[in-house]
Amino acid sequence: MRLKLVPDETNWDFFKYRNLTFGASVVAVIASLVIWLSIGLNFGIDFLGGTTIRTESAESVDVGAYRDAIAPLGLGDVTITEVFDPTFEADQNVAQIRIQAQEGAEAVTADTIAAVETALQEVDPSITFPSVESVGPKVSGELITTALLAVGASLLAILVYIWLRFEWQFSVGAVAALFHDVIVTIGLFSLLQIRFDLATIAALLTIIGYSINDTVVIFDRLRENLIKFKKTPLIEVMNRSVNETLSRTLMTSGTTLIALLALLILGGDVIRGFVFAILWGIIVGTYSSVYVAKNIVLMLGIDRDPKKPSEAGTQFADIDA
Repeated sequence: MRLKLVPDETNWDFFKYRNLTFGASVVAVIASLVIWLSIGLNFGIDFLGGTTIRTESAESVDVGAYRDAIAPLGLGDVTITEVFDPTFEADQNVAQIRIQAQEGAEAVTADTIAAVETALQEVDPSITFPSVESVGPKVSGELITTALLAVGASLLAILVYIWLRFEWQFSVGAVAALFHDVIVTIGLFSLLQIRFDLATIAALLTIIGYSINDTVVIFDRLRENLIKFKKTPLIEVMNRSVNETLSRTLMTSGTTLIALLALLILGGDVIRGFVFAILWGIIVGTYSSVYVAKNIVLMLGIDRDPKKPSEAGTQFADIDA
């Protein structure tokens, strides 16, 4: 006996309400852009600048106690993480405390750092502070630029890859779906004011990779079916392709979501934003693979000239990628 999330053969009409689903996606993208521009993002220390304090102690790191000790100081965004390294001694417990730059100052002042150290020493008298480093606005601006370049470069590379492997219509549909996923995710972060930092950028890049993987799997099956069913209308071939890959899509997304839900609930505050971004991205990415990428390919159409049967559905069918 084996688990079946869907029957072996399905014939669901995924494109019955294609105008409605595509219209909803367009509205979601526009709404996300409006929210992003009007509310803005809740940038973390990586993008705002601030100070990082490294601590060492003979006692175990208690992140909750550290946070409770620092909270009365009213320093805004404070991130506390325990650092693990196989080279550490048994009694070497290391933590990293990141404090955002205070209003009107490029870095946290010496008095503020002293207040933080005093508050932590009350919790753990054995604690020491081997290093204090500051990130100024200039470095933060460079990080924002680098993050945007990373996302843009990945989208451009995917555009070229899909264009070479399939036809240009497939490439446009795939990249449009990725833009949809990224913009909607950023809009949700802006609406909920979830901290946006370098970990979130890593999550966005993960979402892009996950979404394009699902899109390519369906595109591969679509290419095969376009050659097999030369006279079948394009929308029917698309429906067949999505149905044939449905079990794989649900199994892959479902198992990933189970792991992410566990991390979201039990992983703690440090990785919650990162995990939430990936979890949301997988949901919206699975949706966009069908209702954005395939809808665009359907609207643009594909050259299925019967005089060129060997090329039906792809200009580069012989490329092994």
